[in-house]
Amino acid sequence: MSDETIKMLWDYGLWLAITVGLSALVLAGLLVCIAFLLLMDRKVWAAVQLRRGPNVVGPFGLLQSFADLLKFALKEPVIPAGADKGVFLLAPLATATFSLAAWAVIPLNQDGWGTWVISDLNVGILYLLAISSLGVYGIIMGGWASNSKYPFMGSLRSAAQMISYEVSLGFVIITVLLLVGSLNLAAIVNAQKSGVGASFGLPASLLDWYWLPLLPMFVIFFISSLAETNRPPFDLVEAESELVAGFMVEYSSTPYLLFMLGEYVAITTMCALATILFLGGWLPPLDVWPLNMVPGIFWFAAKVVFMFFMFAMAKAIVPRYRYDQLMRLGWKVFLPLSLLMVVVVAGVLQYMRSGGA
Repeated sequence: MSDETIKMLWDYGLWLAITVGLSALVLAGLLVCIAFLLLMDRKVWAAVQLRRGPNVVGPFGLLQSFADLLKFALKEPVIPAGADKGVFLLAPLATATFSLAAWAVIPLNQDGWGTWVISDLNVGILYLLAISSLGVYGIIMGGWASNSKYPFMGSLRSAAQMISYEVSLGFVIITVLLLVGSLNLAAIVNAQKSGVGASFGLPASLLDWYWLPLLPMFVIFFISSLAETNRPPFDLVEAESELVAGFMVEYSSTPYLLFMLGEYVAITTMCALATILFLGGWLPPLDVWPLNMVPGIFWFAAKVVFMFFMFAMAKAIVPRYRYDQLMRLGWKVFLPLSLLMVVVVAGVLQYMRSGGA
């Protein structure tokens, strides 16, 4: 081989090693965070119901999620005799893989060294929309491969529910993209350094973030995220009140664990996306000392935890919808509202750029 070929292979191998190392680091950190977010979810639910929640395994129950992981990993998986074994086992793996793959483009921070992200795509938003759309296939595969009417009915509900609310989410994201003019997630965060607060002469603050000018869209995004990730009060995909346990009724052990892991990773992804689109990502709530001395990764993590807390509170205090109410909300309320907001935001921006303001 020539020297140029050897150099090209070396550069490619080095790039591949760095990418794999960063991916492993992000995935390990994400899975540990998911374990504690799951504990937080259970603790919040318990507090609302005036009980303690997990408090036995480890100090204050901090190791409960790891004990559950060990339990699921050591149990024997049971596969129904009439199930399609290959698709039955592939479904939870696909769900978990698609959920984890979304974090390849999530920027965690930005400093003098650059953006903390595995792949800083210029079309990061499109990548996230594509990956979140693929998540429904794992659920449909699991329901169909179980060869049972209850899981199959749950998977059909999932297809209708997730597709319905993806439409609203898409329009919400379009309103943000109209303000920013870029599909890059880091550019969306940086665009929130100036806005409503800056127009009054204030330093960069939370008043500049898009939650304020796009408050209706922020609310629609939050509620649609609950439905998109099958969270209560929109967990009609599982619907244990009428479908036993929905599409997962035939699953146990590690396959069941992968389904639940995929669900919680998807929830965390939606929390991170809400943080980037509406809450300023890694930006401090006020660009003054000492707040701007805190590393941006901590502000990003704090905002993600806040959004997850809102998810947990919705699960604890809001009663479950009927399926017809769920679909009516998505198609007859959120779709017209989000479409109207796209028109309004585009009209206001065009008016301001044409010199009307």
